Amino acid sequence: MSLSGKSQIYGLLGDPVAHSLSPLMQNHAFQTHHIDAVYVPFHVLSNHLQAAVSGLRALHVAGVNVTIPHKEAILPLLDQIDSAAQLIGAVNTVVNQAGALIGYNTDASGFMRAVRQELDFKPEGRDVLLLGAGGACRAAAVTLAAAGVKSIVIANRHSSRAEKLISELIPHFISVQFAAVDYNHNDYLEVLSAADLIVNTTSVGLHGEEINFLPLEHIKGSALIYDMIYSLSETPLIKSARAMRLLCTHGLGMLAAQGEDAFFLWTGVRLPTGFMRQFLLQAKCK
Repeated sequence: MSLSGKSQIYGLLGDPVAHSLSPLMQNHAFQTHHIDAVYVPFHVLSNHLQAAVSGLRALHVAGVNVTIPHKEAILPLLDQIDSAAQLIGAVNTVVNQAGALIGYNTDASGFMRAVRQELDFKPEGRDVLLLGAGGACRAAAVTLAAAGVKSIVIANRHSSRAEKLISELIPHFISVQFAAVDYNHNDYLEVLSAADLIVNTTSVGLHGEEINFLPLEHIKGSALIYDMIYSLSETPLIKSARAMRLLCTHGLGMLAAQGEDAFFLWTGVRLPTGFMRQFLLQAKCK
């Protein structure tokens, strides 16, 4: 990689960022398409987010991805928000257009492509359980509702946050049945056993920990499990689910798909579908 005074800078804002595969796949895409740019991770604590966003303008950073825990907090710090990102209530991609920072959400499209392609998920008429109620959950809920699922239950440690999210979505998707539940409520196990698709949108598992609020023995055999946490091997949830012969996958495909969409927003170059996922899988084998 050769950098010059003309090189464009892109990056990732998050806490943590050391585990991220985004620099690997985005820099590979820049090099493959002979684009004079570099993608770097920026470790930004929550109390430094406002300063970091101001720094994007001052340093003429061309664009960034946004990850946990900043996807919602960054909204009021931007100049414009794409309509889809406004509905989702979270931003994971920012484009710097001559000093104006514009927020987008490519998690939604990346997630839907991944569950369709990797789990052969057909959303029409299905019952979905989403674990967590943060920015990633919002993206999944919006794209699933728009795709025609029958019901979406959002489970969270505190159901009040899930209820707030649902109240914001109901007016936009009146044909979808929404409900909220906390992990300790008796209704949770009933919802878990009925779900056709179960999605972990929390950060639990990021550091190799088990998801203690997802008892797999209560899941029906035909259910699909999607863990938004990604790994070049397998997350703890996916290892456990595979041991029980449940159809499941983790978030590598979503990471790659949303990364391809972000790359397009930044550069105008549309990568072939699966370009980044294939590269990451090849990198795993080296």
